Amino acid sequence: MLEVGRVKRAHGLRGEVIVSLITDRFERVAPGSLLVSGDRTLEVEASRPHQKQFIVSFVGVLSREDAEAMQGMVLHAEPLDDPDELWVHELIGAPVHTVDGTAVGVVDAVQANPASDLLVLDNGALVPVLFVVERRGDGTVVIDPPEGLFDL
Repeated sequence: MLEVGRVKRAHGLRGEVIVSLITDRFERVAPGSLLVSGDRTLEVEASRPHQKQFIVSFVGVLSREDAEAMQGMVLHAEPLDDPDELWVHELIGAPVHTVDGTAVGVVDAVQANPASDLLVLDNGALVPVLFVVERRGDGTVVIDPPEGLFDL
């Protein structure tokens, strides 16, 4: 399961909470979505954006006291079945090749960067994720870098 957000605090008197997402997939808090915290499964009853976060009500959470008890909960969800998504945990250790088949390294880490996250290769090279054009079934990441990206 992937961490998708955290309950920040209670909101109002009817069991709503403020949820801060760490994903850009807002369907994680759509009505009917299931989120897990520890051994507890929570179904989203309703949600709405609020100051770069979401106000969320969960089925069965009916009072402010119930909501306050959720403060600090880490929320997890199953990975979305989206073949175009790149998941950090799947990229680590992946061999990286250019479109012409040249091996350029292995992914050691993914570094957050405002313009585009970066693949950190085992040889120290940094490759913006926007140059990834394919992820093959064997795990190989194929990139189409601009000329000179790997020049010293």
